[in-house]
Amino acid sequence: MTSPPPSAGVILILLITSATTTIFALGGGATTLAAVYGGATTTICTLVASQPTQPIQCWTRGKGVRTPLPSATSFSAVSGGADVFCGITSGAAALLCWDADSLTPRRLYYNVLNPINSITIGDSQICVLTNLNDVVCLRGESPNKGPFKEISCGLGFCCSVVEFNDSVVCWGRNVRDRVSTNSEWSYRYMNVDIAYDIEYSFSNISMMNVFVGGGHACGISVSGLVICKGNNDHGQLNVPSNSSYEFSGLALGANHSCAIRRLDNSIVCWGGNGGFSGGLVDGVSFESIVAGVDFTCGLVSSNFSVVCWGVGWPNELYPVGVSLPLAKSLPGACVWRSCECGTYPQSQELCSRNGNICRDCDVIPVSNTPPPWLSIPPPPLTVKDSSRSRGLRRGLVVFAVVGSVGTFAGILTIIYCLWTGVLFGKNKIHNSVRPSTNDVNNNNAPKSSSSPAIFSRSFTLGRQGSRLMRRQRSGTSSKHTERAEEFLFSDLVAATNNFSIENKIGAGSFGVVYRGKLPEGREVAIKREETSAKTKKLQEKENAFESELAFLSRLHHKHLVRLVGYCEEGDERLLVYDYMKNGALYDHLHDQNNVEKSSSVLNSWRMRIKIALDAARGIEYLHNYAVPPIIHRDIKSSNILLDANWTARVSDFGLSLMGPDLDDLEFKPLKAAGTVGYIDPEYYELNVLTAKSDVYGFGVVLLELLTGKKAVFTSVESGRSPINLVDFAVPPIQGGEVAGLLDPRIGPPDSREAETVEQLAYTAMHCVNYQGKERPTMTDIVSILETALSLCDCSHGSISSDPLSILSE
Repeated sequence: MTSPPPSAGVILILLITSATTTIFALGGGATTLAAVYGGATTTICTLVASQPTQPIQCWTRGKGVRTPLPSATSFSAVSGGADVFCGITSGAAALLCWDADSLTPRRLYYNVLNPINSITIGDSQICVLTNLNDVVCLRGESPNKGPFKEISCGLGFCCSVVEFNDSVVCWGRNVRDRVSTNSEWSYRYMNVDIAYDIEYSFSNISMMNVFVGGGHACGISVSGLVICKGNNDHGQLNVPSNSSYEFSGLALGANHSCAIRRLDNSIVCWGGNGGFSGGLVDGVSFESIVAGVDFTCGLVSSNFSVVCWGVGWPNELYPVGVSLPLAKSLPGACVWRSCECGTYPQSQELCSRNGNICRDCDVIPVSNTPPPWLSIPPPPLTVKDSSRSRGLRRGLVVFAVVGSVGTFAGILTIIYCLWTGVLFGKNKIHNSVRPSTNDVNNNNAPKSSSSPAIFSRSFTLGRQGSRLMRRQRSGTSSKHTERAEEFLFSDLVAATNNFSIENKIGAGSFGVVYRGKLPEGREVAIKREETSAKTKKLQEKENAFESELAFLSRLHHKHLVRLVGYCEEGDERLLVYDYMKNGALYDHLHDQNNVEKSSSVLNSWRMRIKIALDAARGIEYLHNYAVPPIIHRDIKSSNILLDANWTARVSDFGLSLMGPDLDDLEFKPLKAAGTVGYIDPEYYELNVLTAKSDVYGFGVVLLELLTGKKAVFTSVESGRSPINLVDFAVPPIQGGEVAGLLDPRIGPPDSREAETVEQLAYTAMHCVNYQGKERPTMTDIVSILETALSLCDCSHGSISSDPLSILSE
């Protein structure tokens, strides 16, 4: 079938006058109606209408109507697949899933900064489309292309529409074929790369959406016609004749397809060897429909009941036309935002005055000859229209004049900058930072919100410096005197008892660290440069001493270790810091003697989250508030130190680099630097350094706090082979099995802590994403950890107080 080309440049905004007709394929998407299939299980779920909250209700064959959770929990959408269904909580930050048989809850997703737009479930896939247009598959493989605007999963594979070019992308294989054995349904696997075949079939077609069934997929093209590709053994590709935009969507089963007409919300089905046609639901209008493997269900417009039909539906219980014994169901999500295209009739009653149901706004390109169901003549051109056109032309002339003046002023500015040398870095930038060590993190200062508005913080900061990232050199010792105190080498020898082994407390990027006491009694940590040939060669490349001195003498923040002074005498290079009484985070997490819960202050979830927040604030300061911004390049638990008050501070800037714009910059240094287990794999393999490299290292630290394991560890089970902590921890987190990862020294979190521990786990998972662009910023992380800590202190109204948390299973 060929698509008639739309008239060039003609767009009509059509407001559907009935409810939003939401239709989904076999796996479904985010709507208020879901079908669960598989084995002997048949379950239909909806969102309950006319209640202060919007809970989920389910009818299960042989078990009747059940409520998965107490009615106090509110949802905005529900979706079903093979033996499982999931609900998106109101606000779209969390995804909760249940086994259809036992109704055991599990939370698979939680991210207040990247909420869920929609969800689709197949037989082996659970995938969400996030607010950032990314597809995250929580069960099954994820696609490697995007961003996306539509997504659907079916029997063994998924498809999505790419946002910027309307192309179809599919992934997955091993399509399951349903066969009958002794009157029971079972599955067999066919090793068919159906995903590739269907993607290829759609390769030259621009699509608005796509829906996946058993071995086929259908969608509506940008020209408005229904197009199906794939297997046609049962007639599932035999689309009835239709006009452009006659149908608003599709619902696909294993071997049948259904759609809703825009004109009257009636149903049209094809395929299934004719078992879904024949006027089964003629004359009935539906708000939405979903498909199981071999049946279809719809939400009836007249009374918001649910009816089902098809060859696989148990007609002996509820024949076609007989509603399931479910309470009145919502036709759409109840939301508090304003509705751009108007609200649905009865919205207030259906939402019990707690929000509104919004209509969808359809943008439809209209050809010169509109379809039969749409006949709206173009408005005539009136005198008023003509005068408005003349006014527009006058406005454009004024705009052109003003623009010319602005362009001329810009050229003069560039000439001035060239003359003064600013563009070539001849004018030095003042070595200043955003004021405050105590202002930024003052306990009395307001906390940042967990709302998406926090993104603005990282984009409104003034950035200074050359476009090229560079290491700042501090020059000779005479240049340091204004920035740090200069010590005599003899004084530091005396302070450390001649650098005795008893005073050795660690090692840094360029030397050994000793504990010392200055003549006035102040305790300090003194880092002495090593002088071996190997170390000297490394220092010629990195010059860690100069880096630390350059950075720390100009950085002042309560979550960065403070530089007291330095010493340069002959070949000796030493740096003097505030002494961190409680040592490194690494030692507290991995000390073999720390086996009892009472043996360390850090063996509580609240304290670990506080430590994580402290360190995150220090790194955020480097990225966003230092001028120029700084990439640390060696974030790890041994570089997070704890002072006498157990406040965490970031240390060791020997590998750090600075640059003006960490959001856009991709910098390729001579070689990747960092520590095994913490180094960003994208940086290591591609030599591309960004601020997200620090985020990766911090994500590994979060996993250490969560599990108590080292970044690289061994176990008896692995045969003493090294195990990467990221590879060990991320798959269970993706599968919602956080409880099995937790550090046993702390014990299971209580009801107040469960929410925060899950936030810690999911934040860590996002931080260690292979692609840097997929990782959050440090500003995002600070906001999440602030919320987590507040929930840990007081979790009234938190979801984790209900028995649905995965940590309480």
